Amino acid sequence: MDLLPAETSQLGRKHGFRSLKLAAVDMGDALGDEPFGTEHGRLDNGLAYYVRRNSKPRMRAALALVVQVGSVLEEDDELGVAHIIEHLAFSATNRYTNHDIVKFLESIGAEFGACQNAVTSADQTIYELFVPVDKPELLSQAISILAEFSSEVRVSKDDLEKERGAVLEEYRSNRNATGRMQDAHWLLLMEGSKYAERLPIGTEAVIRTVSAETVKQFYQKWYQLCHMAVVAVGDFPDTQSVVDMIKTHFRQKGAVLDHQPIPTYSVPSHDRPRFSYFVEREAAGSVVMISYKMPVDDLKTVKDYKDLLTESVFLHALNQRFFKQSRKKDPPYFSCSADSDVLVRPLKAYMITASCKEGGTIGALESMLMEVARVRIHGFSEREISIVRALLLSEIESAYLERDQTQSTSLRDELIQHFLRGEPVIGIEYEAQLQKTILPYISSLDVNSLEEAKQIPPWDEEHIPEEIVPMKPNPGYSTQQLEYSNIGATELILSNGMRVCYKCTDFLDDQVLFTGFSYGGLSEVPENEYFSCSMGSTIAGEIGVYGYRPSILMDILAGKRAEVGTKIGAYMRSFSGDCSPLDLETALQLVYQLFTTSVEPGEEDVKIVMQMAEAAVRAQERDPYTAFVNRVRELNYGNSYFFRPIKISDLKRVDPRRACEYFSCCFKDPSTFTVVIVGSISPTIAVPLILQYLGGIPRPPEPILRYSRDDLKGLPVTSPTKSVREVVRSPMVQAQCSVQICFPVELKNGTMVEEIHSIGFLSKLLETKLMQVLRFKHGQIYSTGVSVFLGGNRPSRTGDVRGDISIDFSCDPEISLKLVDLTLDEIQRLQEEGPSEEDVLTILEIEQRAHEDGVQENYYWLDKILRSYQSRVYSGDVGTSFKVQDEGRSKVRASLAPSTAQSALQRILPFPCKKQHTVVILLPQRSCLEMLKSLFGFSRTICGGDAKVLAGVAAMAVLALSLWRYSRRSVKS
Repeated sequence: MDLLPAETSQLGRKHGFRSLKLAAVDMGDALGDEPFGTEHGRLDNGLAYYVRRNSKPRMRAALALVVQVGSVLEEDDELGVAHIIEHLAFSATNRYTNHDIVKFLESIGAEFGACQNAVTSADQTIYELFVPVDKPELLSQAISILAEFSSEVRVSKDDLEKERGAVLEEYRSNRNATGRMQDAHWLLLMEGSKYAERLPIGTEAVIRTVSAETVKQFYQKWYQLCHMAVVAVGDFPDTQSVVDMIKTHFRQKGAVLDHQPIPTYSVPSHDRPRFSYFVEREAAGSVVMISYKMPVDDLKTVKDYKDLLTESVFLHALNQRFFKQSRKKDPPYFSCSADSDVLVRPLKAYMITASCKEGGTIGALESMLMEVARVRIHGFSEREISIVRALLLSEIESAYLERDQTQSTSLRDELIQHFLRGEPVIGIEYEAQLQKTILPYISSLDVNSLEEAKQIPPWDEEHIPEEIVPMKPNPGYSTQQLEYSNIGATELILSNGMRVCYKCTDFLDDQVLFTGFSYGGLSEVPENEYFSCSMGSTIAGEIGVYGYRPSILMDILAGKRAEVGTKIGAYMRSFSGDCSPLDLETALQLVYQLFTTSVEPGEEDVKIVMQMAEAAVRAQERDPYTAFVNRVRELNYGNSYFFRPIKISDLKRVDPRRACEYFSCCFKDPSTFTVVIVGSISPTIAVPLILQYLGGIPRPPEPILRYSRDDLKGLPVTSPTKSVREVVRSPMVQAQCSVQICFPVELKNGTMVEEIHSIGFLSKLLETKLMQVLRFKHGQIYSTGVSVFLGGNRPSRTGDVRGDISIDFSCDPEISLKLVDLTLDEIQRLQEEGPSEEDVLTILEIEQRAHEDGVQENYYWLDKILRSYQSRVYSGDVGTSFKVQDEGRSKVRASLAPSTAQSALQRILPFPCKKQHTVVILLPQRSCLEMLKSLFGFSRTICGGDAKVLAGVAAMAVLALSLWRYSRRSVKS
């Protein structure tokens, strides 16, 4: 039997980095001002442009209009106006009205959504489009839209009023604990500068009251072509035709003769450290942040580039220290990391952030500063630096190997930074040469700042084994090989019973993805062991599931691009990996170690995990959103142990030994697993590795956790049988409101494949239509999401599928009930009247464009093949299952029309939708005064009624008032 197909020519390219010549450079050599591989220039009116050809993904272009205008330019009465203009741009321009731009984007499959198409920061506003270019007129129209943004945004009173609600909701959604802490940290960093009072989102008062005239004045004053650049990167036949399009659409935009220069604002330094202690009752945990501010570095010469690399080596080495510190006995923090970033145009900062247990902030701060001091005094060891060098070289090697497969969005972002900050764009090949030349010469002497001192001991290094697998296993063999030409995949049945399917692709030259799964998960666990077993992954992961502690494994894997993770769900357990083709052996060794390691809990390991788990539970209890989520889950799935939130009392019942034992059993029997591998692999190299490390996993004498998918225990789900509306009130620092509307779904077995595809189309239809109604028509939300859950019962081949479709949005608490009614009205209208022909064409186009992008990605094929194995129609032939899935999609696409979409909405959702659904609304907890007002308001409505009821209400009011007065006195005293 021929198990090894002929070797492809791909592998020769993998060794290209090893033979890449070193760069012959001097430290003073300039990196160059002209962006590599890019047509770059300026029009007579001052507009800069960048155009670059790139074929990943095919027939797509990533566009941007970059405007050097941000919130720092605002006056006190304009706070938030730069961001409001970004919103108005998509609402109406002189040429496009009534959100026609959004409709155009959706009609060509380019989705519109929150944070998808534009972003405003302190120093700039960037509009981004990602559009198909298989028709020349689409690119031309997309560029014309950017031209409209540059000078033709319509700012009328009506336009502004329609958009205020969306902007306010975006503002409101950031007023949570994280947002407040970030704002406090920003004010501390920027104190003494104009940036401190110019957060991009603005203030609620200005958003609510700013006039259209003020917004228009800001737009006309600052939006000038000399402050802008158009960036276009995509699968173009040539760059000159795109440059011509830019000239056609922008040349008519005249330059302002007396243009307003962009002022620069400094951030003053300070001689003494600044401290801020922020107490936040809704915080998800205790956090310590240390920031070191400094001016932005120049990046002009090879020496500047070396300094940047040295900084990167330093930060990586420091982060490895922090990680190992967090895994020691009684660690000072749960996690800690250091990074550097340019915060605003003139300012850069090194930031060290740690999360720690409640009451542990001082200990965490002391440990963080101690580690920095240890590095300052003793430096890093040569071994630490060599580990980081290997890591960075592996990263640049991956980028070099995939240099012709870089996403257009990534190249667009590089060019944006060239315009904004003058960052050089030197091309990945030259950058790889520079790093290969410079990194070997960055030593501990370059990174360390040595001083003579003995108060802090040097870092104590651990012993690191040379190999992941101490003794290579005896390889297994293949008992059967099957070819599936319609997938382009090969399936092997291994001697230990494991089924392996691999597909060779050329999408990315340095990527291999794989997932292995087996049926049987937490639904099989007895109720009294559920919490212990559900903690298995967490506890075992802390100890080390691949035969080594995580801190040691990190060093073993230095310089290798290979990672493997595990997941245990309700009905399935799985492992997934991502690696370089050159490190496929390492990745499969990790899988072998996963199956042959029996995890034993240590007292200190368990102590750390349980502290982290307890901190997470307490953080959830502080979060106002938790009560909302818990009630949504209880209403829609019932009150069984499987869906109840974990409590501190549940943690105390966790048996660590049982948790580790269960985890080890989940990954012990290879005969129950199916593995799918997709990526840039050569079968002549990959198959022997598969046979050795997957085929070499010993099969236990007796089956372990072997389940038939048809015999799995179903989750104890109880779906609602009628309509229920509930309000959940939680204490909040600032008022917020979240809404979830949920409809039960049941798909019949006979038409399952088509129905699953139909539900995907319908969810996108609902999301699109609800955005049109709630945001574009009524202007009251920022975004909405429609999600589908189909795991309400076991994945048997014969039963029906149960689940739900849920709709989520946040809004002003005062209008939440109104928006719920608008949502239900729109869904019922779609059920009774059906969508329009335009609606259906839009959804088909969005799905088709997503499909076209997907078939160029390894993740897409991995998911498609896994779904084919897990499909109800699978009976041993994955090719047939894949074909049925594909035909189901085609059949639904071909039949989708207004009438069939209407029929599907009636069939899949309860009809009419108002008869069976749940609505849960999260609102702020009312104060005593508000409750009093509601009581008196109620009494006024019943004045003509029973006197006894009125008297009862009055008595309650008196009691409530006296209690409130007492509580106020108690607080004051």
